[in-house]
Amino acid sequence: MNKKMKWGLIAVIVIGLAGLAIHAFVPRENKELSEAPSKAASPARSRTLNVIAETIKQSSISDGSDITALILPDEEVNLSFETSGKITSINFTEGTHVKKGQLLAKINDAQLQAQLRKLEVQLKLAEDRVFRQNALLEKEAVSKEAYEQVQTDLAMLKAEIDMMKANIAYTELRAPFDGVIGLRQVSEGAYTTPSTIVATLTKISPLKIEFAVAERYAGILKNGANLTFKVDGHLKPFAAKVYAMESHVDPTNHTFAIRALYPNTDGKLMPGRFASVTLKTQEFNDAITIPSQAIVPEMGIDKVYLYKSGKAQPVTITKGIRNEDRVQVLEGLNLGDTIIISGTLQLRTGLSVTLDEIL
Repeated sequence: MNKKMKWGLIAVIVIGLAGLAIHAFVPRENKELSEAPSKAASPARSRTLNVIAETIKQSSISDGSDITALILPDEEVNLSFETSGKITSINFTEGTHVKKGQLLAKINDAQLQAQLRKLEVQLKLAEDRVFRQNALLEKEAVSKEAYEQVQTDLAMLKAEIDMMKANIAYTELRAPFDGVIGLRQVSEGAYTTPSTIVATLTKISPLKIEFAVAERYAGILKNGANLTFKVDGHLKPFAAKVYAMESHVDPTNHTFAIRALYPNTDGKLMPGRFASVTLKTQEFNDAITIPSQAIVPEMGIDKVYLYKSGKAQPVTITKGIRNEDRVQVLEGLNLGDTIIISGTLQLRTGLSVTLDEIL
Protein backbone atom coordinates (compact mmCIF):
# COMPACT_ATOMS: atom_id res chain seq x y z
CA MET A 1 0.00 0.00 0.00
CA ASN A 2 1.45 3.42 -1.02
CA LYS A 3 1.59 6.30 1.32
CA LYS A 4 -1.23 8.19 -0.39
CA MET A 5 -3.74 5.35 0.01
CA LYS A 6 -2.74 4.84 3.63
CA TRP A 7 -3.59 8.42 4.57
CA GLY A 8 -6.88 8.19 2.69
CA LEU A 9 -7.99 5.12 4.71
CA ILE A 10 -7.07 6.83 7.95
CA ALA A 11 -9.12 9.87 6.94
CA VAL A 12 -12.23 7.68 6.26
CA ILE A 13 -11.95 5.97 9.67
CA VAL A 14 -11.58 9.30 11.49
CA ILE A 15 -14.61 10.77 9.71
CA GLY A 16 -16.71 7.66 10.60
CA LEU A 17 -15.78 7.84 14.28
CA ALA A 18 -16.56 11.52 14.38
CA GLY A 19 -20.01 10.88 12.89
CA LEU A 20 -20.84 8.28 15.54
CA ALA A 21 -19.77 10.64 18.30
CA ILE A 22 -21.93 13.45 16.95
CA HIS A 23 -24.97 11.13 16.69
CA ALA A 24 -24.57 9.99 20.29
CA PHE A 25 -24.68 13.57 21.60
CA VAL A 26 -27.62 14.76 19.50
CA PRO A 27 -30.80 14.88 21.85
CA ARG A 28 -33.62 12.49 20.86
CA GLU A 29 -37.35 13.08 21.33
CA ASN A 30 -38.75 11.47 24.59
CA LYS A 31 -41.89 9.58 23.51
CA GLU A 32 -43.30 9.33 27.05
CA LEU A 33 -42.76 13.05 27.65
CA SER A 34 -44.31 13.89 24.33
CA GLU A 35 -47.38 11.86 25.16
CA ALA A 36 -47.68 13.16 28.73
CA PRO A 37 -49.40 16.43 27.88
CA SER A 38 -52.08 14.64 25.89
CA LYS A 39 -52.74 12.26 28.78
CA ALA A 40 -52.88 15.05 31.29
CA ALA A 41 -55.13 16.97 29.00
CA SER A 42 -57.84 14.23 29.13
CA PRO A 43 -59.27 14.21 32.73
CA ALA A 44 -60.05 10.80 34.40
CA ARG A 45 -63.70 9.79 34.51
CA SER A 46 -65.26 10.03 38.04
CA ARG A 47 -66.99 6.82 39.29
CA THR A 48 -70.75 6.91 40.05
CA LEU A 49 -72.68 4.16 41.91
CA ASN A 50 -76.38 3.49 41.33
CA VAL A 51 -78.16 2.87 44.62
CA ILE A 52 -81.54 2.57 46.34
CA ALA A 53 -82.34 4.87 49.24
CA GLU A 54 -84.95 5.16 51.97
CA THR A 55 -86.35 8.24 53.69
CA ILE A 56 -86.43 7.97 57.49
CA LYS A 57 -89.98 7.88 58.91
CA GLN A 58 -91.43 6.91 62.27
CA SER A 59 -92.42 3.25 62.51
CA SER A 60 -93.15 0.49 65.01
CA ILE A 61 -90.66 -2.17 65.99
CA SER A 62 -90.60 -4.97 68.54
CA ASP A 63 -88.14 -7.69 69.40
CA GLY A 64 -88.74 -11.17 70.67
CA SER A 65 -88.29 -14.81 69.82
CA ASP A 66 -90.18 -17.75 68.32
CA ILE A 67 -90.95 -20.64 70.66
CA THR A 68 -92.49 -24.02 69.86
CA ALA A 69 -95.89 -24.51 71.50
CA LEU A 70 -98.51 -27.24 71.70
CA ILE A 71 -102.19 -26.62 70.99
CA LEU A 72 -104.34 -28.23 73.68
CA PRO A 73 -108.11 -28.58 74.01
CA ASP A 74 -109.82 -26.48 76.64
CA GLU A 75 -111.31 -29.70 78.03
CA GLU A 76 -111.03 -33.36 77.02
CA VAL A 77 -112.41 -36.49 78.64
CA ASN A 78 -112.70 -40.20 77.87
CA LEU A 79 -116.39 -41.01 78.22
CA SER A 80 -117.48 -44.14 80.05
CA PHE A 81 -120.51 -45.35 82.02
CA GLU A 82 -120.51 -45.27 85.81
CA THR A 83 -122.08 -48.73 85.97
CA SER A 84 -121.96 -52.02 84.11
CA GLY A 85 -124.51 -53.39 81.69
CA LYS A 86 -125.57 -54.04 78.12
CA ILE A 87 -125.57 -51.04 75.77
CA THR A 88 -129.05 -50.64 74.30
CA SER A 89 -128.52 -47.47 72.22
CA ILE A 90 -125.81 -45.15 70.89
CA ASN A 91 -127.20 -41.70 70.11
CA PHE A 92 -124.31 -39.75 68.55
CA THR A 93 -122.55 -39.50 65.22
CA GLU A 94 -118.78 -39.71 65.32
CA GLY A 95 -116.89 -36.45 64.76
CA THR A 96 -119.87 -34.17 65.35
CA HIS A 97 -120.58 -31.38 67.82
CA VAL A 98 -122.67 -32.30 70.83
CA LYS A 99 -124.23 -30.15 73.54
CA LYS A 100 -123.78 -30.34 77.28
CA GLY A 101 -126.31 -32.77 78.77
CA GLN A 102 -127.05 -34.47 75.44
CA LEU A 103 -127.77 -38.22 75.79
CA LEU A 104 -124.98 -40.09 74.02
CA ALA A 105 -125.58 -43.74 74.95
CA LYS A 106 -127.81 -45.90 77.16
CA ILE A 107 -127.45 -49.11 79.19
CA ASN A 108 -130.38 -51.51 79.77
CA ASP A 109 -132.22 -50.24 82.87
CA ALA A 110 -135.39 -52.37 82.73
CA GLN A 111 -134.79 -54.01 86.11
CA LEU A 112 -134.03 -50.69 87.78
CA GLN A 113 -137.15 -49.11 86.30
CA ALA A 114 -139.27 -51.96 87.69
CA GLN A 115 -137.77 -51.50 91.13
CA LEU A 116 -138.43 -47.77 90.92
CA ARG A 117 -142.10 -48.32 90.09
CA LYS A 118 -142.42 -50.69 93.06
CA LEU A 119 -140.90 -48.11 95.37
CA GLU A 120 -143.17 -45.39 94.04
CA VAL A 121 -146.24 -47.53 94.89
CA GLN A 122 -144.86 -48.06 98.38
CA LEU A 123 -144.29 -44.32 98.66
CA LYS A 124 -147.96 -43.61 98.04
CA LEU A 125 -148.98 -46.10 100.73
CA ALA A 126 -146.43 -44.65 103.15
CA GLU A 127 -147.71 -41.14 102.58
CA ASP A 128 -151.27 -42.33 103.30
CA ARG A 129 -150.13 -43.91 106.56
CA VAL A 130 -148.48 -40.70 107.67
CA PHE A 131 -151.66 -38.77 106.85
CA ARG A 132 -153.82 -41.15 108.87
CA GLN A 133 -151.41 -41.30 111.80
CA ASN A 134 -151.28 -37.52 111.91
CA ALA A 135 -155.11 -37.37 112.09
CA LEU A 136 -155.16 -39.90 114.89
CA LEU A 137 -152.39 -38.06 116.71
CA GLU A 138 -154.46 -34.88 116.70
CA LYS A 139 -157.26 -36.87 118.37
CA GLU A 140 -154.71 -38.38 120.72
CA ALA A 141 -155.70 -41.82 119.40
CA VAL A 142 -152.05 -42.83 118.78
CA SER A 143 -148.84 -42.08 120.51
CA LYS A 144 -146.35 -39.54 119.25
CA GLU A 145 -143.78 -42.34 118.93
CA ALA A 146 -146.07 -44.26 116.54
CA TYR A 147 -146.50 -41.18 114.37
CA GLU A 148 -142.75 -40.54 114.28
CA GLN A 149 -142.13 -44.15 113.21
CA VAL A 150 -144.32 -43.86 110.10
CA GLN A 151 -142.61 -40.56 109.31
CA THR A 152 -139.23 -42.30 109.51
CA ASP A 153 -140.45 -45.10 107.23
CA LEU A 154 -141.59 -42.50 104.70
CA ALA A 155 -138.23 -40.68 104.76
CA MET A 156 -136.32 -43.95 104.27
CA LEU A 157 -138.55 -44.88 101.34
CA LYS A 158 -137.90 -41.50 99.71
CA ALA A 159 -134.15 -42.05 100.14
CA GLU A 160 -134.43 -45.45 98.42
CA ILE A 161 -136.28 -43.85 95.51
CA ASP A 162 -133.57 -41.16 95.19
CA MET A 163 -130.90 -43.86 95.15
CA MET A 164 -132.80 -45.84 92.52
CA LYS A 165 -133.11 -42.75 90.31
CA ALA A 166 -129.38 -42.18 90.68
CA ASN A 167 -128.69 -45.76 89.60
CA ILE A 168 -130.91 -45.25 86.58
CA ALA A 169 -129.01 -42.04 85.76
CA TYR A 170 -125.80 -44.07 85.78
CA THR A 171 -127.19 -46.05 82.84
CA GLU A 172 -127.23 -42.87 80.76
CA LEU A 173 -124.08 -41.43 79.22
CA ARG A 174 -124.46 -37.67 78.73
CA ALA A 175 -122.04 -35.02 77.44
CA PRO A 176 -120.45 -33.13 80.35
CA PHE A 177 -119.77 -30.07 78.15
CA ASP A 178 -120.14 -28.79 74.59
CA GLY A 179 -117.58 -30.30 72.25
CA VAL A 180 -116.69 -32.61 69.40
CA ILE A 181 -117.14 -36.31 70.03
CA GLY A 182 -114.59 -38.64 68.53
CA LEU A 183 -114.71 -42.19 67.22
CA ARG A 184 -116.79 -44.61 69.26
CA GLN A 185 -115.06 -47.64 70.73
CA VAL A 186 -118.15 -49.78 71.47
CA SER A 187 -121.21 -51.08 69.67
CA GLU A 188 -124.86 -51.49 70.59
CA GLY A 189 -125.42 -54.78 72.40
CA ALA A 190 -121.91 -54.83 73.87
CA TYR A 191 -121.41 -55.28 77.59
CA THR A 192 -119.69 -52.29 79.14
CA THR A 193 -118.09 -51.52 82.49
CA PRO A 194 -116.82 -48.28 84.06
CA SER A 195 -113.37 -49.03 82.61
CA THR A 196 -114.72 -49.25 79.03
CA ILE A 197 -114.13 -46.07 76.98
CA VAL A 198 -117.10 -45.31 74.76
CA ALA A 199 -115.58 -42.26 72.99
CA THR A 200 -113.53 -39.14 73.64
CA LEU A 201 -115.18 -35.72 73.98
CA THR A 202 -113.05 -32.67 73.17
CA LYS A 203 -113.84 -29.01 73.75
CA ILE A 204 -112.13 -27.07 70.94
CA SER A 205 -113.41 -23.58 71.67
CA PRO A 206 -111.41 -22.03 73.18
CA LEU A 207 -108.03 -23.72 72.73
CA LYS A 208 -105.03 -23.61 75.07
CA ILE A 209 -101.60 -22.68 73.71
CA GLU A 210 -98.94 -24.16 76.01
CA PHE A 211 -95.23 -23.38 75.82
CA ALA A 212 -92.17 -22.97 78.04
CA VAL A 213 -89.95 -19.88 78.14
CA ALA A 214 -86.57 -19.11 79.65
CA GLU A 215 -86.56 -17.79 83.18
CA ARG A 216 -85.37 -14.36 82.00
CA TYR A 217 -88.91 -13.76 80.70
CA ALA A 218 -90.38 -14.30 84.16
CA GLY A 219 -90.60 -10.58 84.87
CA ILE A 220 -91.84 -9.66 81.40
CA LEU A 221 -94.79 -11.95 80.72
CA LYS A 222 -97.90 -11.39 82.83
CA ASN A 223 -101.45 -12.66 82.82
CA GLY A 224 -103.35 -10.80 80.14
CA ALA A 225 -100.30 -10.33 77.90
CA ASN A 226 -101.05 -10.55 74.19
CA LEU A 227 -99.07 -12.78 71.84
CA THR A 228 -99.28 -14.22 68.35
CA PHE A 229 -98.65 -17.72 67.05
CA LYS A 230 -98.38 -19.38 63.67
CA VAL A 231 -99.52 -22.80 62.50
CA ASP A 232 -98.32 -24.61 59.37
CA GLY A 233 -100.86 -24.38 56.58
CA HIS A 234 -102.20 -20.99 57.71
CA LEU A 235 -100.77 -17.80 56.23
CA LYS A 236 -102.00 -15.37 58.87
CA PRO A 237 -100.89 -15.49 62.52
CA PHE A 238 -103.39 -16.03 65.33
CA ALA A 239 -103.79 -13.84 68.43
CA ALA A 240 -103.95 -15.29 71.94
CA LYS A 241 -103.84 -13.98 75.50
CA VAL A 242 -101.85 -15.35 78.44
CA TYR A 243 -104.13 -16.57 81.25
CA ALA A 244 -101.93 -18.79 83.45
CA MET A 245 -98.28 -19.32 84.35
CA GLU A 246 -96.52 -22.01 86.32
CA SER A 247 -95.78 -20.99 89.89
CA HIS A 248 -92.09 -21.94 89.75
CA VAL A 249 -89.15 -22.33 87.36
CA ASP A 250 -88.18 -25.85 86.35
CA PRO A 251 -84.71 -26.33 87.91
CA THR A 252 -83.64 -28.87 85.27
CA ASN A 253 -83.96 -26.61 82.22
CA HIS A 254 -84.55 -23.18 83.83
CA THR A 255 -87.86 -22.63 82.07
CA PHE A 256 -91.42 -22.14 83.24
CA ALA A 257 -94.66 -23.13 81.55
CA ILE A 258 -97.20 -20.64 80.23
CA ARG A 259 -100.69 -21.09 78.84
CA ALA A 260 -102.60 -18.72 76.59
CA LEU A 261 -106.16 -18.88 75.27
CA TYR A 262 -107.20 -18.67 71.63
CA PRO A 263 -111.00 -18.32 71.08
CA ASN A 264 -111.15 -20.60 67.99
CA THR A 265 -114.76 -19.59 67.48
CA ASP A 266 -114.73 -20.77 63.88
CA GLY A 267 -113.18 -24.14 64.78
CA LYS A 268 -110.37 -23.80 62.22
CA LEU A 269 -107.67 -25.14 64.52
CA MET A 270 -107.60 -28.57 66.10
CA PRO A 271 -105.81 -29.57 69.30
CA GLY A 272 -102.69 -31.70 69.14
CA ARG A 273 -100.91 -29.55 66.55
CA PHE A 274 -97.66 -27.68 67.09
CA ALA A 275 -97.49 -23.91 66.81
CA SER A 276 -94.78 -21.24 66.81
CA VAL A 277 -95.36 -18.53 69.40
CA THR A 278 -93.84 -15.10 68.83
CA LEU A 279 -92.98 -13.34 72.07
CA LYS A 280 -92.55 -9.57 72.07
CA THR A 281 -90.33 -8.46 74.93
CA GLN A 282 -90.10 -4.77 73.90
CA GLU A 283 -92.17 -2.67 71.54
CA PHE A 284 -91.80 0.93 70.34
CA ASN A 285 -94.47 2.62 68.23
CA ASP A 286 -92.68 5.88 67.29
CA ALA A 287 -89.19 4.64 66.55
CA ILE A 288 -86.62 5.38 63.86
CA THR A 289 -85.87 2.10 62.12
CA ILE A 290 -83.71 1.20 59.14
CA PRO A 291 -83.12 -1.98 57.12
CA SER A 292 -80.38 -4.08 58.66
CA GLN A 293 -78.48 -4.20 55.33
CA ALA A 294 -77.98 -0.42 55.50
CA ILE A 295 -75.60 -0.76 58.44
CA VAL A 296 -71.85 -0.92 57.71
CA PRO A 297 -69.79 -2.12 60.72
CA GLU A 298 -66.29 -0.65 60.82
CA MET A 299 -63.84 -1.33 63.65
CA GLY A 300 -66.60 -1.85 66.19
CA ILE A 301 -68.54 1.21 65.04
CA ASP A 302 -71.85 1.05 63.16
CA LYS A 303 -72.22 3.45 60.26
CA VAL A 304 -74.81 4.24 57.64
CA TYR A 305 -74.39 6.37 54.54
CA LEU A 306 -76.60 9.40 53.98
CA TYR A 307 -77.45 10.66 50.52
CA LYS A 308 -76.49 14.34 50.36
CA SER A 309 -76.34 16.32 47.14
CA GLY A 310 -75.42 13.30 45.05
CA LYS A 311 -72.71 12.13 47.44
CA ALA A 312 -72.44 9.37 50.05
CA GLN A 313 -71.73 10.74 53.50
CA PRO A 314 -71.15 8.36 56.46
CA VAL A 315 -72.66 8.89 59.88
CA THR A 316 -72.16 6.88 63.08
CA ILE A 317 -75.30 5.44 64.72
CA THR A 318 -76.31 3.85 68.01
CA LYS A 319 -78.52 0.76 67.64
CA GLY A 320 -81.48 -0.30 69.75
CA ILE A 321 -83.60 -3.43 69.40
CA ARG A 322 -83.94 -5.36 66.17
CA ASN A 323 -86.28 -7.82 64.51
CA GLU A 324 -85.91 -10.06 61.47
CA ASP A 325 -85.12 -7.29 58.96
CA ARG A 326 -85.01 -3.89 60.69
CA VAL A 327 -82.98 -2.20 63.41
CA GLN A 328 -83.95 0.61 65.77
CA VAL A 329 -81.65 3.64 65.66
CA LEU A 330 -81.33 5.53 68.95
CA GLU A 331 -78.79 8.17 67.86
CA GLY A 332 -77.26 9.44 64.64
CA LEU A 333 -80.29 9.80 62.36
CA ASN A 334 -83.23 12.19 62.15
CA LEU A 335 -86.65 12.01 60.60
CA GLY A 336 -86.46 12.99 56.94
CA ASP A 337 -82.87 11.82 56.42
CA THR A 338 -82.25 9.81 53.26
CA ILE A 339 -80.07 6.75 53.80
CA ILE A 340 -78.52 4.47 51.20
CA ILE A 341 -79.68 0.87 51.59
CA SER A 342 -78.06 -0.92 48.64
CA GLY A 343 -74.45 -1.37 47.59
CA THR A 344 -73.32 -0.33 51.05
CA LEU A 345 -70.07 -2.34 50.91
CA GLN A 346 -68.97 -0.29 47.88
CA LEU A 347 -69.67 3.09 49.45
CA ARG A 348 -66.91 5.49 50.40
CA THR A 349 -66.98 9.01 51.81
CA GLY A 350 -67.82 11.48 49.06
CA LEU A 351 -68.54 8.81 46.45
CA SER A 352 -70.90 10.04 43.74
CA VAL A 353 -74.18 8.11 43.78
CA THR A 354 -77.26 8.08 41.60
CA LEU A 355 -80.62 7.19 43.12
CA ASP A 356 -82.51 4.52 41.20
CA GLU A 357 -85.33 4.44 43.75
CA ILE A 358 -86.34 6.11 47.02
CA LEU A 359 -88.49 4.06 49.37
